[in-house]
Amino acid sequence: WDRCFDCGQNFHGAVFHALAWAMWKTYLGRPEADPYRALSMGVLGGTLRNSRRLEEALPVLEAYLAITQRYGLEATGAQTNLANCLHDLGRYDEALVLCREIYARRVATLGVSHEETIRIGYNVTLSMNRLGLRDEAKSLARDQLLPAALTLGADHDLTLKLNQSLANALRCNPERTRDDL
Repeated sequence: WDRCFDCGQNFHGAVFHALAWAMWKTYLGRPEADPYRALSMGVLGGTLRNSRRLEEALPVLEAYLAITQRYGLEATGAQTNLANCLHDLGRYDEALVLCREIYARRVATLGVSHEETIRIGYNVTLSMNRLGLRDEAKSLARDQLLPAALTLGADHDLTLKLNQSLANALRCNPERTRDDL
């Protein structure tokens, strides 16, 4: 469903969106607990979000999360997609709650140096900065920078984004000190 059988290239844009609808229609008749049905709902919600159809994506992603939780399926991807959609809609406080849950679970299961943990930590700092929680964003970004640099490298995109998030937390904090900078 996600790549060309002939050349192996990943589908994207309108083609991937059309295939997501086709996938959903294919698996819709299966029982609600069927993992392929749940996956197709997640893929559809993701393509709606990527197409910037956020209001349409939100209920699909909420339903996808509910199904993954109800039937004991892996819910981290569903939570992440929903948090990203909420963030895109400007609902930063709701996104932050989900991101914090995901981050805590990732730290417990994968450790602080895993790329997925670092990525979720970055998402948490973004939401914190948007909500004006500069001290918390600063603290988390600083906690994540060393593991990111050691694991991914100082010039990795995610390490650079964490640095940018830290810089934003410092720049926008009216209570910053010279030592912070």
